[in-house]
Amino acid sequence: MEKRKLFWYWTITAILSFFIFSGGLAQAVQVKGVVQGFKPLGYPAYFISLIGVWKALGVIAILIPKFKLLKEWAYAGIFFAMSGAVISHIASNNVSVQIIAPILLAVLTVLSWYLRPADRKIILVN
Repeated sequence: MEKRKLFWYWTITAILSFFIFSGGLAQAVQVKGVVQGFKPLGYPAYFISLIGVWKALGVIAILIPKFKLLKEWAYAGIFFAMSGAVISHIASNNVSVQIIAPILLAVLTVLSWYLRPADRKIILVN
């Protein structure tokens, strides 16, 4: 069972990392199509770059060994960014196909966090 869990952890984490990192880079360098996708939400251009850099750094934190507390913060940040994207689309009455990606990425974030191996978890001992 443990091997299967580890397989799913790495599969889900690889998919999540690819999409969050590539999307973060596109946001960081302000690819035209990405900036256009943010227009209906009303965010300033500098915010797009800031979120993109944070996403890329979050993926790096999740993938590198050690730094368990940093990983917890990275998972939380990615989940907040994805759930915030969903809420932003809903609040701006921009509910379209674009809302599917952040929903799926939020789910993948939770699954990756849940399936992570013991050596990537903070274990509290009383």
